[in-house]
Amino acid sequence: MSKESLAQQGGYALTNKGPQHDEAWLIFMDMVNKQLPTFEDKAEALYYFPLFRTWFGLNGFCKLPWNDVVPANNSEQPEAHKVPEHVQNYVDLFSATTGIKITKEDLIVQSAKVYNFQRVFNIRMGKGLRLHDAAPYRSLGPVTKEEYESRAERYDQQIVTEMGLDPKGKTTEEKMALHRKWRTGRFSQLMDSVYTRRGWTLDGVPTLARLKELGLDAFPEVVEVVKQHLS
Repeated sequence: MSKESLAQQGGYALTNKGPQHDEAWLIFMDMVNKQLPTFEDKAEALYYFPLFRTWFGLNGFCKLPWNDVVPANNSEQPEAHKVPEHVQNYVDLFSATTGIKITKEDLIVQSAKVYNFQRVFNIRMGKGLRLHDAAPYRSLGPVTKEEYESRAERYDQQIVTEMGLDPKGKTTEEKMALHRKWRTGRFSQLMDSVYTRRGWTLDGVPTLARLKELGLDAFPEVVEVVKQHLS
């Protein structure tokens, strides 16, 4: 259930393969550890983790040894949320198996090349734009009167603390409308932040600069797809 975690809303919706939690499971970081307070923080997580998790599939690995059993001293490490010791394990495995020396940064670049190619492929097939990443409101907020009233205290408090308004005297339907405006607006801001971090336009299209950075500009047909969506 992603309604109270904006980061997890993005984790479900801002994906290349449709809504799922395989690319990013951020609800714990967002709601429990409070590690993603800003749009920029959420965007960074929605940049890194989809790429890191994509790498597992590209190399035939599972994520379970990464973050389901973490080292005892993990909480003391820089960027503990990435489980750095285990990230290095994957780097070492790749280097030992292939003979190609890589770093943890190279790992992300490897995935970024594929992830951006996937995005362009989706666009070529008529998907992969901002309108296709739009999350249904059912995943963003309360959609029925009964649902709102079952958590009225929480929702009313958000009107006060998050919107700066007074819910007193308003009908449930009026309060639901306030939530819909606020929540859809936040998700739109999140999309802007994530696209910018990924090196995409605000319509969700990889920029020519991003393609060049990743070496994908070597494929004329990839560049041609993107050019059709750039002003």
